[in-house]
Amino acid sequence: MSGSPVWHPFTQHGLGEPIPTVVRAEGAALHTADGRRVIDAISSWWVTTHGHNHPRIVAAIRDQAERLDQIIFAGWTHEPAETVARDLVALLPPALTRVFFSDSGSTSVEVALKMALGYWLNRDEPRHRILVLEHSYHGDTIGAMSVGARGVFNQAYAPLLFDVGTIPFPAQGREQATLDALERACAAGDVAAFIVEPLVLGAGGMLIYPPQVLGQMRAICMRAGVLFIADEVMTGWGRTGTLLACEQAGVVPDILCLSKGLTGGAVPLAVTMATEPIFQAHYGQDRARMFFHSSSYTANPIACAAAAANLAIWRDEPVLDRIAALARRQAERLARVADRPGFAGARSLGTIAAIDVEGPPGYLSTLGPRLLEYFRARDLLVRPLGNTVYVMPPYCIDDADLDAVHDAIAAAPAALLNNRA
Repeated sequence: MSGSPVWHPFTQHGLGEPIPTVVRAEGAALHTADGRRVIDAISSWWVTTHGHNHPRIVAAIRDQAERLDQIIFAGWTHEPAETVARDLVALLPPALTRVFFSDSGSTSVEVALKMALGYWLNRDEPRHRILVLEHSYHGDTIGAMSVGARGVFNQAYAPLLFDVGTIPFPAQGREQATLDALERACAAGDVAAFIVEPLVLGAGGMLIYPPQVLGQMRAICMRAGVLFIADEVMTGWGRTGTLLACEQAGVVPDILCLSKGLTGGAVPLAVTMATEPIFQAHYGQDRARMFFHSSSYTANPIACAAAAANLAIWRDEPVLDRIAALARRQAERLARVADRPGFAGARSLGTIAAIDVEGPPGYLSTLGPRLLEYFRARDLLVRPLGNTVYVMPPYCIDDADLDAVHDAIAAAPAALLNNRA
């Protein structure tokens, strides 16, 4: 064996693409071992909100690490977890009364699915079917893959995945077809839950749909008694312009999944929040009705300290004002290239901007690696989804760095056409 023994995610090592070593980060910038300054245009896979190494979050991690590093959370507790739970309940819709900790977005979805199925089992009602939205992505564990789009991501694992009902994506002009399909599916009477990424399907290509459709989908589920699961792992913490994307539709889900920006992007942590009826369905004297899920690092104190610091930043600082300013700046820059040759489908929502570079579509498009190489050569962390280029930076990014990102996007079609990637 030669070189590093590390097996990287979503990386075809056989292509021999360079893998830079990052030695430090600050704000919206990464610094590599060979002295380069790289602009983090995707928040290091959508997690970094306020900026890398935010002083308040770093201080909270340092302080907690010196006092309590880890403790079993089954039957024990600690103040950082209690603080995070109380602050989340105070910050989010009052109906979401219960907070279950886990360690990643994918796991938070697994927890949500298990909560939904346990709810119906403990009520002695035969509901087990899960409905999903076309093109969705909810993670890479077995349950999360089952409720995501089927394709190259998970074809090797198809024997392990459970069957779901797929509702067509509400593309512009096709919204009513989506609602009709959901109504028909819910009428069957065996549907336990419908899981959605509110307003934006991330890994599916930054596909955006309107708030009124989200609200109508929620209303259909309520009428049918179907639990509504909102996967806000990516869309939460201000990415769409509001704290939660669901806010824009006036929607309160039965179950809410949060991760990524929960700690400001500093360390892994996730929560699945539920309404009181879901908790009560698992509550009682019968130990067989308890919720059977955990991991060794559930509610790790250091991670919870980071989350508590993040929640304090949201409480004390004008975060939504920063988000609104960034959303305007993103939209202005996207508008400059929207109608240029070589581009199609310009779209933005909140701090997310996306555009398709004309060429072979799909995640395995040959255009994807060429775009990745093009941006890497310009010291930009931009990771296209096939031929879809998107920008989702930390909220602290300045105009100079944002201009550098969007200028590179504007020049990409011509550079690739001239083989100057």
